[in-house]
Amino acid sequence: MKEEITRSSGNVFTDLGFPPEEAAILAMRADLMAQLRLTVEKRDWTQVDAAKALGISQSRVSDLMRGKWDKFSLDMLVTLATRAGLHCELKLAA
Repeated sequence: MKEEITRSSGNVFTDLGFPPEEAAILAMRADLMAQLRLTVEKRDWTQVDAAKALGISQSRVSDLMRGKWDKFSLDMLVTLATRAGLHCELKLAA
C-alpha cells in the first residue's frame, strides 16, 4: 500500500479541518504557549517561580507547561507573555 503525502497549508489546525477563523486563533494560541514554555525553561523557573512572575497559580503554570491550550484564551496568553517581558504583535499577511 502506497502512502499519500499531503502538503501542509502551513497551519496544522486548518489541515485538521478547523474553519479558517478558528484555525488562525488556535495557531496563535499554540505559538504563544510554546514561547511561554520556552521562556520558563530558559529562565530555569520552577512552576512556583513562574506563577509568581506571571501572576497566576502554580496549577495554571502546570496547565501551560503541559500544553493544555483549551484552558487559555488568546487574551490571557497575550497577558502572560507581556508579564514575562515578551513583546507581542499581530502581523497580517495576504
